[in-house]
Amino acid sequence: MYKIAVAGTGYVGLVAGVCFAEVGHQVTCVDIDENKVQLMKSGVSPIYEADLEELMQKNYAAGRIDYTTNYSKAYREADAIFIGVGTPEQSDGSANLSYIATVARQIAETIERDCLVVVKSTVPVGTNDKVEQFIHDFLPRNSAGVTGNGNGSGRKIRVEVASNPEFLAQGTAVKDTLYAARIIIGTESQWAEDILKQIYEPFNIPIVSVRRRSAEMIKYASNDFLALKISYMNDIANLCELVGADIQDVAQGMSFDERIGGKFLNAGIGYGGSCFPKDTKALDYLARQHGYELKTVKAAIDVNTSQKKVLYKKASKRLITFNGLKVAVLGLTFKPGTDDLREAASLENIPLLLEQGADIYAFDPVGHKNFSRQFPEGSHGNGSIRYVENIEAALDGANVCFVFTEWGEIKAIAPEQYKKLMRTPLVYDGRNIYDVEEMQAAGIEYYSIGR
Repeated sequence: MYKIAVAGTGYVGLVAGVCFAEVGHQVTCVDIDENKVQLMKSGVSPIYEADLEELMQKNYAAGRIDYTTNYSKAYREADAIFIGVGTPEQSDGSANLSYIATVARQIAETIERDCLVVVKSTVPVGTNDKVEQFIHDFLPRNSAGVTGNGNGSGRKIRVEVASNPEFLAQGTAVKDTLYAARIIIGTESQWAEDILKQIYEPFNIPIVSVRRRSAEMIKYASNDFLALKISYMNDIANLCELVGADIQDVAQGMSFDERIGGKFLNAGIGYGGSCFPKDTKALDYLARQHGYELKTVKAAIDVNTSQKKVLYKKASKRLITFNGLKVAVLGLTFKPGTDDLREAASLENIPLLLEQGADIYAFDPVGHKNFSRQFPEGSHGNGSIRYVENIEAALDGANVCFVFTEWGEIKAIAPEQYKKLMRTPLVYDGRNIYDVEEMQAAGIEYYSIGR
């Protein structure tokens, strides 16, 4: 088993570290926030993710995982260092690599023996080459003029960088890591390939071994293909409404074709989260930097941007104004099973509703705390927002309801409840979670996507 250090304790780093510990490796997770470190040591996860806290507590008690802000000690003792820090989107669509660079320099100035550095963060093609060079640039020179770190060995420290992109989905990240369909590793030497294969051997998952740049591209190509699939179905859904077809019938018919498959065919109000929006823009930016236009990816971005506001536009045609209306909002996160709000449809629509004077009553089983940091409870311009503990409080006396996230609690609400609780049973469902005929039979004026 290997001694592994993991830089970053977000979705990528923390989940990877815990899963490495679960299969028997000795893991140290590094973060700059001491309060966060103490929280994790107490067995509390800083992110909402199924099964994560249980495995954190189990492996911490077994002594297989620890958390620290002391990166020097963690990196100095590691056989392999996995980088899982954020690469947030910049204003031009490119990826911000400053956190990667910070960790790379810390590694260079700390390590004292041969070490494999593995980048799990999603980075533009060619970044791993730069990270390796960056580390070599900052390795100290000893008195003999040999690359080293003052260890007195008189030989170069072997440091190589490998690419090992993650393919987890928020809400199922632990399962996606422990039982992945495949593991992608990108290396430039047999030495690096062998180490990564040995690290992943306990997972008993097929390993696809390629060159570094191919591994980087596999990550973007995979995520962007799924984003394309979602945007294509949303585009078809919008046309279905115009020609009188039902997108769910269309998706069912398509799903039997094994070349297409049945996943990512659900129409709605667009994709969100930490990956698809950022990765489509990053690949589009990379292509433009090389003088090439990825027309399909650009189309996916354009469709997704407009799709997020399609419910608001429908409601605006139906209602003369939102001013003074009680508006129920069911679901704030970009998907169920997570408290992540990044690129969520709610962040596009709620500001528009507040601007128009709506009094919003919002329900989300876990996302309301994060949302309230951006929109504290109370007045906002012409409107106001209040967070409620249950769906009934949101619907009671409401003039209109928007469904943005398909949480189980929301799907379980019977159509009759809308009719009973709302002042005007007017429902805009962005996730197609209800049956059209059942909603109409219950006396609901019901609008969805592509039906």
